Amino acid sequence: MDQSNILSRVDHTLLQQTATWREIKTICDDAVSFGCASVCIPASYVKQAAEYLEGKMAVCTVIGFPNGYSTTAVKVFETGDAIKNGADEIDMVINIGWVKDGRWDDVAAEISAVKAACGERVLKVIIETCLLTNEEKIKMCQIVSRSGADYIKTSTGFSTGGATREDVALFRANVAPHVKIKAAGGISSLQDAEDFLALGADRLGTSRIVKIVKAQQG
Repeated sequence: MDQSNILSRVDHTLLQQTATWREIKTICDDAVSFGCASVCIPASYVKQAAEYLEGKMAVCTVIGFPNGYSTTAVKVFETGDAIKNGADEIDMVINIGWVKDGRWDDVAAEISAVKAACGERVLKVIIETCLLTNEEKIKMCQIVSRSGADYIKTSTGFSTGGATREDVALFRANVAPHVKIKAAGGISSLQDAEDFLALGADRLGTSRIVKIVKAQQG
């Protein structure tokens, strides 16, 4: 797989707490230059980035991030605020405690509520695979498939682990055909990226791939 194909699937990401506008501006410039799918940035920078990019690149932000335990009302408000500020894509974190409690109807209702707030914009559902059993991951594949969401996503990158090849393969085997997959967290090489895409990922959440290609070009 050539580099341009890989880069076109990358959500070029900067979500560190210390992120500055200068750093956000740099990843916006690089995402445009390298033909990425989007920039994934903190909600506080969405308006500024959307105005700066002027439609040249999709702007993605995160909701209920990184722990997922905000109330549904807060997540819906965050989503509406992000969209008003210019977000094109929303990555939401599920309530992982509800999963552990088996509150499947509540988890499903929350995803549907956030999707309703998104309207036609893309919604990716982060299930934080490193904290779930395989049975819980499969159940979440089923719930996301019925929710109206566009993607299921492996990880925030802020917990105990990121995307694994095994989890992407498990997603592909258990989500409905219309649900896409985003692998995120720990994607540190072009080989990692190629492997995840070959296993069925449609998007890659990473800050490193663009940096690797940029360094190669000198």
